[in-house]
Amino acid sequence: MQDHIELVNQLAIATPSPVNPIQLPVLQDYDVTLEVKRDDLLHPIISGNKWRKLQGHLQRVLNAKTQNDSPISALLSFGGGFSNHLHALGYCCYQLHMPFTAIVRGNYTSHFTPMLEDLQAWGTTIQFVDKKTYQRRYEPDYLRLLSHEHPKTRIIPEGGSDDLVLKGVASMLDEIEDLDEYEYLLCPVASGGTLAGIAQGLAERNSRCQVIGIAMLKGDTYLENLVRQLLPNEYPMPRIIHDFHCGGYAKCPTQLATFCDNFAEQTHIPVEPVYSGKLFYAIMQLIEQGFFPKGSRLLALHTGGLQGARK
Repeated sequence: MQDHIELVNQLAIATPSPVNPIQLPVLQDYDVTLEVKRDDLLHPIISGNKWRKLQGHLQRVLNAKTQNDSPISALLSFGGGFSNHLHALGYCCYQLHMPFTAIVRGNYTSHFTPMLEDLQAWGTTIQFVDKKTYQRRYEPDYLRLLSHEHPKTRIIPEGGSDDLVLKGVASMLDEIEDLDEYEYLLCPVASGGTLAGIAQGLAERNSRCQVIGIAMLKGDTYLENLVRQLLPNEYPMPRIIHDFHCGGYAKCPTQLATFCDNFAEQTHIPVEPVYSGKLFYAIMQLIEQGFFPKGSRLLALHTGGLQGARK
């Protein structure tokens, strides 16, 4: 516990994050209450579920004494050119004076994104790979090759999602007063770790609150399989709604872009079209469709990360 507190202080994480009410006419029209767990306010860079999912990995590396008779001294992970995960992890490593290698899908050599420019400024080693190579990121042979090429390095999965993240994500629930007063807790789903952690945490706390995941990308069975692989079998599989990915990951049709602008203007809560914008877009659509019974109290998890809004 003391080690965790020291890590929080060292990285200046502002925990607990607040819960803010949303005031919009549609909520009154359908007699639904919506509040937002503002994990985007945990830190200006290490925000949202990125901190929840990374804290266990960082703590384990800092506490590690040996790995193959040698101390772990570096980290490696995967992501795209606008990855919130790589951005947060790169900054953590910079602050903790820990070497970091980012395996990036696609070649941005001639047109670095703002996220990649930040990584470069923080001393990250950036390695661009093609789509075929990137698809191997979960294959044991490829991971062994990377371990050989990067000794004394801990490899963190894309998005940070593995069984180590569940406890960190679930810890968010302890910050919510009157958790059982909410009928539904809603969150985005991409790599599965956040939804799995919340589902496990609610079950362990015997909470009446139901968690619903909103898919950020295509894949009706793909996302369910990701979550099921992370979630121990004794815990029930949460529901994932696949109707609001807007064409696929990072797709932003005009109606979604307009919604994000209007929502941010009306609520003063920043959102982007890859994760948080789609979450609130889905929630508003579901409310108007009568998905939630009258009198329902909803809690949305703002998972932070605004790389998708940077140009």
